[in-house]
Amino acid sequence: MRSSRPARIWLGLLVLIVSAAAGPATAETAATESVYRVPPQALVDIVDAPLTPTVLLDPRREWLLLQERPSLPPISELSQRELRLGGLRIRPDNNGPSRSAYVTGLRLLRLSDLAERRIMGLPEGARLQNVQWSPDGSRIAFTHSRPDGIELWVAEVASGQARRVVDARLNLAAEIPPQWLRDGRTLVCTLVPASRGPEPPAPAVPAGPVIQENAGRAAPARTFQDLLKSPWDEALFEHYLSAQVVRVTLDGQVTPLGAPGLVFDLSPSPDGRYLLVQTLHRPFSYLVPAFRFPQRIEVWDLDGRVVHTLADRPLQEEIPITFGSVATGPREAAWRADAPATLFWVEALDGGDAGREAAERDRLYLLPAPFEGDPVPLATLELRFSGIVWGNDSLALAEEGWWKTRRARTWLLRPGAADKSEQARPELLFDRSSEDRYADPGIPQTAPNAWGRPVLRTADSGRTIFLVGEGASPEGDRPFLDAFDLAAKKPRRLFRSAAPYYEEPVDLLDAEGRTLLTLREAVEEPPNYFVRDLKSGRLRPVTRFPHPTPQLAGLHKELIRYAREDGVQLTATLYTPAGWKPGDGPLPAIFWVYPQEFKTADAAGQVTTSPYRFARARPGSPLLWLTQGYAVLDNPTLPIVGEGDREPNDTYVQQLVSSAKAAVDEVARRGVADPRRIAIGGHSYGAFTTANLLAHSDLFAAGIAESGAYNRTLTPFGFQAEERDLWKAPQTYIGMSPFMYADKVNEPLLLIHGQADSNSGTDPIQSERFFNALKGNGAQARLVMLPFESHGYRARESVLHVLWESYEWLDRYVKNRPAATASAP
Repeated sequence: MRSSRPARIWLGLLVLIVSAAAGPATAETAATESVYRVPPQALVDIVDAPLTPTVLLDPRREWLLLQERPSLPPISELSQRELRLGGLRIRPDNNGPSRSAYVTGLRLLRLSDLAERRIMGLPEGARLQNVQWSPDGSRIAFTHSRPDGIELWVAEVASGQARRVVDARLNLAAEIPPQWLRDGRTLVCTLVPASRGPEPPAPAVPAGPVIQENAGRAAPARTFQDLLKSPWDEALFEHYLSAQVVRVTLDGQVTPLGAPGLVFDLSPSPDGRYLLVQTLHRPFSYLVPAFRFPQRIEVWDLDGRVVHTLADRPLQEEIPITFGSVATGPREAAWRADAPATLFWVEALDGGDAGREAAERDRLYLLPAPFEGDPVPLATLELRFSGIVWGNDSLALAEEGWWKTRRARTWLLRPGAADKSEQARPELLFDRSSEDRYADPGIPQTAPNAWGRPVLRTADSGRTIFLVGEGASPEGDRPFLDAFDLAAKKPRRLFRSAAPYYEEPVDLLDAEGRTLLTLREAVEEPPNYFVRDLKSGRLRPVTRFPHPTPQLAGLHKELIRYAREDGVQLTATLYTPAGWKPGDGPLPAIFWVYPQEFKTADAAGQVTTSPYRFARARPGSPLLWLTQGYAVLDNPTLPIVGEGDREPNDTYVQQLVSSAKAAVDEVARRGVADPRRIAIGGHSYGAFTTANLLAHSDLFAAGIAESGAYNRTLTPFGFQAEERDLWKAPQTYIGMSPFMYADKVNEPLLLIHGQADSNSGTDPIQSERFFNALKGNGAQARLVMLPFESHGYRARESVLHVLWESYEWLDRYVKNRPAATASAP
């Protein structure tokens, strides 16, 4: 291991360092290939394998709706015009989101007899999104995206016939889906206003400079992408976000509600009499995304009249970066799911500043229709509110948590007694560490009520709720279903997954809790749905999805355990190719990594996966390299532990290298991998990790880093789990930045990045500047910038080219590593 460079560097020199490494590329650095390339056919076949349908269970638990997904889209689809405004990505041609996934077909499968019914009458070239059941399960609503507009469609379950409801163009720029009212015959949605004119033209000559000013108030912000940058951006934002709220009936009648505005959220009350509408207004910001712009929260009736204004929140540029900090004023505004029309919201009691000492953090409020008088306090929380699940007047479960301590608590509330202080006193159900997966009690299960809203599923006259959890344990995840007695505060286990399968509960199919829909898989058996009789244990298959990648049949998967030098327990999933067995000799290998921060060593040592899960090989998965003769160590745990008052990242590099060395030693000890021929790779924070391991160790032969961030001074107000800013922890920011150690990287490093990366903190400039720093210091490096790609790579041409680049890199520098360029391990 190399000795670390002194971390004490003057911050005033950082600008000079960054600028020196940011020069323009020359002809020498330009890529010699100007076309997309294709990897070996085995990898192409896996990328092109048909995708398994996704499913939606209907409210009555009678039908599974199978949604057929297309393969990867062509690069021509991604290259269509896209606007990036206020953190949103909009396709101006149809006024919808530019990068959303879609389905191409719908099929119904009846659970009782497995009768199948295809939805007929879909438009040619269907691109369906926002699929949802009506409250009574008799219909399915969805949108269809055309090149020039987005349409509202409905399908009848009884006939299997689909039809377009109206000709009007939907406005989905803010991604507000059409939503059913309780009658199952009416939907509310947002349309492109009929009065909207053409797009504002770009100014041929600027009217003046773009100016921002701060009046001496602190306004720290994380490094957001796609922000507004000019007055023209502001005009485009207003143009494409402007929407008309309407009520649409299935006979095609459209009733406008209120005036057009910048509608950012919309939800009908459970009884269908009111709408909760959130709209944005000026002044906009060039510092934060649209969700922190000034926002008006109102209740409308079904004629579009404002009957109550909950809040008119100002621009939220000054929220502290301390984790757990929130906006001031009403937030989390929503409807109480188990009441006809009762508003719910939360307000901070600490000014929204998680860095401020406070005995109480949040207060929950209720306000029933007709929304007059003072709101009723439901509960006051010592920690930060994190969610609520409604049941009835006697039952709601509220969750709170605190990042700094990782504490998480669940309270039983009685909403019907909210104005009676003694009866309304919260009752503690669970108090645990959010890091302690072994003690996780599970997630409360819900079922749709008569209004189609999810409420707690109960039994025994409300005495029992049902919990589903991952079932983390030292032998791996074993999902479970529990019946939890609220009075005794004790669970009764109804089901737990058993080897050699991984079987997760999906939903109870009857009120008595006798039958359970599960999703079951094994290492070489793809996930399929089953109906399980909880009393007899009998299983009845529902779907028979085939193995999507038979090219990987026969692989070996094993959950391995080992320890690093300080005693922290580590785990990883080790894969070896079909036919390989111990004694055949060590293989070249690739480690695919992503570190995680912890407050305790005990939590860091917990097992985080299952040895029985299906070995998925999606595009971009490291499992693809099994077909090329590599061993794969997937997600070896690289815990960064900060016990007590110590921040995890203050010893990030030391812990990272120690964990990686333990993994290398373990696969070498097992005779699986040749320690001279191991590559390290990762995506996003895993790419950042890859670069750090090459800079601070000689454990690996080469690296592949996809869409990473390498200079933490370019994300000065926090990143990942680091909540301190650069000026509070300069040595940590500098010490964690592989950019600052580019002269120490002496193993080949392949950098890949999407030119349209939208992820906070991983601007493409991170890879560009890091490559220039590596080049300036004589490193063996290659930079591949993917046109039109965001943080994850989507186009078929891009995915195949990334595999080709990786194949060539691994083949040259790992599998056939030349002895002349080898650095001593």
